[in-house]
Amino acid sequence: MSRLGALASQSMRKRAGLLGAVVGVAAVGVAAGVVAERALVRRSKRGTTDRYADEDFGQQAYDESTTVTTADGTDLYVEIVEPADGVELDAQFAASVTGAGSSLEPTLVFVHGFCLDMGTFHFQRKELTRRGDYRMVFYDQPGHGRSGKLETGEYELPALAEALHAVIDETVPDGPLILIGHSMGGMAVMAFAERYPELFGDRVVATVLMATSGGRLEETKFGLPALIARAGTPLLPLVNSATRLSGGVIDRARQASSDLAWLLTRRYGFGNPRPSPALVSYVEDMNSRTSAETVARYLRTLYTHARYPALKALRNTPTLVIVGDKDMITPVTHSEEIVRHLPEAEFVKVPDSGHVVMLEHADEVNAALVEFLEKLTA
Repeated sequence: MSRLGALASQSMRKRAGLLGAVVGVAAVGVAAGVVAERALVRRSKRGTTDRYADEDFGQQAYDESTTVTTADGTDLYVEIVEPADGVELDAQFAASVTGAGSSLEPTLVFVHGFCLDMGTFHFQRKELTRRGDYRMVFYDQPGHGRSGKLETGEYELPALAEALHAVIDETVPDGPLILIGHSMGGMAVMAFAERYPELFGDRVVATVLMATSGGRLEETKFGLPALIARAGTPLLPLVNSATRLSGGVIDRARQASSDLAWLLTRRYGFGNPRPSPALVSYVEDMNSRTSAETVARYLRTLYTHARYPALKALRNTPTLVIVGDKDMITPVTHSEEIVRHLPEAEFVKVPDSGHVVMLEHADEVNAALVEFLEKLTA
């Protein structure tokens, strides 16, 4: 080996050792506070009347499950819920959106956010299934839930748009669509609009954007899981590099600090200072199943998200924007900026709610969503 090569190799080993040491120190620091954090979690849960204590947050019923493979070879897990027998879209509305006398009901396609999975829409799925009015498609985004991860390269929002397109092609080959995106899911919808603006007003007849943003994410702590959020944005490049070297170490530290993760989930995900402990645990469970490697590979693209111009495609469709007034991850100002670009959009600001508004205040979100859907067929 040449002297230059030897020096480069030595430098890389030192850097790897430094990164490993930093991660190790972080893990030790987290572990040292676990006892106190567990006591705080117990106090947080004690004496709380939890309306969701008996809620079954397990898998919900579906009529069909399938796997959709994207162009880059990622397998996406999909579940489909069919409408109740005999439910059809109003023929006049169908004709207006399809240009024909079709009575196809609109299919609702749900796109979840970062570090979550299709269970994000637990209460919306439950209520709309009870009503039986719509065909619904749910899928786990690449690297999340039961979907496969990207084998090489970065997760890019245009790739998430292509994933959405692949799901639509496989599960909704024709008929009207309503896209419903939360957080990063809303950004995937915007990226989809950027790539396929001709579909809006033709196939995509309405859009719902929940707790999302068209850009400026560098100003927020976007959906960071516990260990990374604790370090803060300035350390992201360090954590990203460390993840490639020792992602398993970070994952183990996160698991060891589950109570810290629970507290941070409550702090950053919810607006009410005493939310349902069962809901907090449900969200944290989804968070914890997302690997540190996936987190790091998504963060780099999320912080560069800037798609306000893509919103012009949504002007051809009715749009509903929903946000919690105490959202710390994609604050109200981000939704207000979306509405500024879409002045005809309906805007619902849910009081005393944080980033997981559709879980924390499911009744209010369901009411707004059902009213919006019913207006489309009135």
